Amino acid sequence: MSDLIDELLAGKHRALARVITKIEDRRSGHRDLVSRLHEHTGNADVIGVTGSPGSGKSTLVDKMAATYRDRGLTVGVIAIDPSSPFTGGAVLGDRIRMGSNIGDMDVFFRSMSARGSLGGLSTATTDAVKALDAFGKDKIIIETVGAGQNEIDIVKTADTVMVLVPPGSGDDVQMLKAGILEIGDLFVVNKADLDGANRTVQELREMLDYSDGAILQSAGHHGAGAMESADGLQIEAESEGWDPEIIETVAKRGEGVEEVLDTLETHADYLDSSGERERQARTRYAEEIRTLVREDVNDLMAEELDRRGGMDEYVEDVLTRETDPYTVADELVGPLADCVRDRRRDHSS
Repeated sequence: MSDLIDELLAGKHRALARVITKIEDRRSGHRDLVSRLHEHTGNADVIGVTGSPGSGKSTLVDKMAATYRDRGLTVGVIAIDPSSPFTGGAVLGDRIRMGSNIGDMDVFFRSMSARGSLGGLSTATTDAVKALDAFGKDKIIIETVGAGQNEIDIVKTADTVMVLVPPGSGDDVQMLKAGILEIGDLFVVNKADLDGANRTVQELREMLDYSDGAILQSAGHHGAGAMESADGLQIEAESEGWDPEIIETVAKRGEGVEEVLDTLETHADYLDSSGERERQARTRYAEEIRTLVREDVNDLMAEELDRRGGMDEYVEDVLTRETDPYTVADELVGPLADCVRDRRRDHSS
C-alpha cells in the first residue's frame, strides 16, 4: 500500500488507476488508502456538471478538458454512469466520450457506476475525487447521470455546480424549480444554435430574478444570506453571495467554452475571497462523516441480523403479532447503544 501511495503521489497514472479501481470496487484496504491520501488533498477545483439527458454534458466536458489543457492545466474527469443491473458496473463507460483528449495523459478519464445512489453520486465517487486531488490534478470534473432533482447531491462533492439546459425544452426549465435551481452556480444553455435557445435563456433569467429574493437567499451553496452550518446553527454569510451566470454554448464546435471556463475561474476566486470555500468544506466533511457512520452501522447491523438467523424470522414474528418493528429494532441496536454509553461513561469518569 505504501508503494502504491508513493507512486500515486509521484504522478504515475497507472497507480492512480489502480487506486480508483480499489476505491470503486470497495476492495479490502481501500479505506486506509483514502485516509492516507487525505492530507494531500485540498488543492484542486472540483466542478460538477449536471443536467437532463441529451443536454450535451459529455461533449461540453470533453471541450472543457481540452481547453484546460491548452491553458496548461491538468484535468481529472469522473463520469457517473447508470449502474448495470447485472454487474453493478457502469453501462455507458466509454473512453470515446472524451475523444478530443485521447492520448493526453494529463487528462485522466474514468467512468464510474452510480450504484443506485441518489443523483448518481456515491461514497466511491467522493473518494475517487480525493485520489485525483492528491495526485495533483488542477481541475476535477464530475459529470452526473442527469437524474432530475436528486442531482442536488452533487453539492456535497463539488465546489462549483454547472447545470446544462437544452434549448426549447420548457419541461427541462420547469424541472429546475423542483430543486436544481438552488444548486446552480452557472447555467449553460448548450446547443444554442438550435431554435428556442433565446427563449430558454429568457426563462432562466426570469426564474433566477424571481428567486433572488427568496430561494437563493436561503441557499447556502451560493453563499447568500443566512445559511445553516453542519451543527444546525444559523450563520450569517459575510459576502453578498454569488449571482448565478447564464452562458450560451455550442459545445460540438467549442463555442462559448472559453467563457464557461472564465466564469468558473471567477466563481473559484469568489469562493476563496468570501470564505465560502471553507464553509462548503466544513459542511461537506460533516455530511461525509455522517454518511460513513450510517454505512458502518448498517453493515454492523446486517452482520448481527445474519448472526441471529436473518430477517425472515423477525418478519414472521411481526406478522403474527408476537412482536413489533420497534421492539425488533431495539433488540438489534440495544447492545450497540449500551456499548457506546458504557465507553462514554468510562471516558467521563
